[in-house]
Amino acid sequence: MREGTLSKLRNMFPRRLERIRGDRSQRQFAHNLGVFQQNVNRYENGTMPHANFLLTLAVKEGISLDWLLLGRGRMHYGDN
Repeated sequence: MREGTLSKLRNMFPRRLERIRGDRSQRQFAHNLGVFQQNVNRYENGTMPHANFLLTLAVKEGISLDWLLLGRGRMHYGDN
């Protein structure tokens, strides 16, 4: 995979995370996930999260990690 492709995928992550958060504040979103608001802020500003955050997000929000990380498939797993 080319570095340009990896860079594009990294740049899309914060936008997808903001889409998942929707109208909720970062504070409320973080509370719902059981993480610190500062972490959500860092992730929305381009820092890649740890696996524990990704797994929590997938389970609690029903988010497809293929969609979140790679832009493949549907946002929510189980969507038809």
